[in-house]
Amino acid sequence: MPAQLQDPVAHLREWLSKPAPRGRWLIGLSGLPGSGKSTLAQRWAHEINAQMDTEWVTALSMDGFHLPKAALARFPEPEAAFARRGAPWTFDPHALRAQLVALRAGESVAWPGFEHAVGDPVPGALRVSPQIRLALVEGLYLLHDQHGWDVASCFDEHWFVDVDIDTAMARLENRHMAANQQGRAQARARLDGNDRLNADIAATARAKAHWLVSNPTPRAPAP
Repeated sequence: MPAQLQDPVAHLREWLSKPAPRGRWLIGLSGLPGSGKSTLAQRWAHEINAQMDTEWVTALSMDGFHLPKAALARFPEPEAAFARRGAPWTFDPHALRAQLVALRAGESVAWPGFEHAVGDPVPGALRVSPQIRLALVEGLYLLHDQHGWDVASCFDEHWFVDVDIDTAMARLENRHMAANQQGRAQARARLDGNDRLNADIAATARAKAHWLVSNPTPRAPAP
């Protein structure tokens, strides 16, 4: 079982102190939906760049490798595909692997984003410059090895954000309600019909990670 990583920023700085043999270091950050992967990756990248007074670290998401709506509409059962969007088979892992290989080589890489208001990926939304020495890439399925996924070997190390499923689902429920103007019943139906299923798949990566990192919900201040 992987051990708890006590100081992620210090650990990332250790990686930066070593010359990357193939251009860049790549660290994969997996976890359940709602575990806070993207928030943590961005926070750590910002903190290290501020400490070093130079932009050596970037945080990237695999969200830009969602299949676009037009591709889902061509599935044999498009309604089911849309209902399960976010499952491993609703991404393009081959395109992700190609971009990870380019990242690892130290190239200038155009990285896709995801426009939540539209619900589709945005090609080339981000540019990773040759100056970047380490990329933190976050996503649900970076350690997944089914449904065409084969990207784990692209990374130097894998971390798993260790949040229990009830906490992760509570965060997602609030997110759905705030972002999509959904009532609690609608949000919970979405959790039960999709998010929990994806969480069960993502959870299988926990034992494969090199390190666990925590992301507890902050306690409310005492009255």
